[in-house]
Amino acid sequence: MILNLRVDHRLLHGQVALSWVGFLGADCILVANDDVVKSNLRKATMKMAKPNGVKLVMKNIEDSIGALNNGVTDKYKLFIVVENVDDAYKLIKGTNDKIKILNLGGTDKNENSEELSAAVFVDQNDKDQLKELQNNGVDVTIQQVPSEAKKELSI
Repeated sequence: MILNLRVDHRLLHGQVALSWVGFLGADCILVANDDVVKSNLRKATMKMAKPNGVKLVMKNIEDSIGALNNGVTDKYKLFIVVENVDDAYKLIKGTNDKIKILNLGGTDKNENSEELSAAVFVDQNDKDQLKELQNNGVDVTIQQVPSEAKKELSI
């Protein structure tokens, strides 16, 4: 069962590993990212941040979609973490809108981005994708930590 899909440009770190995993009751974290699977250093960093007793899986976006669609992840209470809005969009669309919850926790700022919160910045492409997801029934919220109130995305 997919508990949550989170966009966090830092991927797996203390806030995600401890706060979110415990809050959600997740027993498996899927880091869906094309670059992490190619970097031994980034993979090692993710493994060090993983909480004890929680399974960690790292797959590229295409393989993540395949795993979510073929049911291999169904036995887990799954928390998915991606690096950016585009990856979240690809996962949701690639799984035929099976994912209905998207948490924006932190995104990189660039020269074309607009600030939605202290840690969330989106450009026009992100806004278009998020609006489409919302129109298709995905609950998109901004929330850095579970103790913080959720802010519904309004674009």
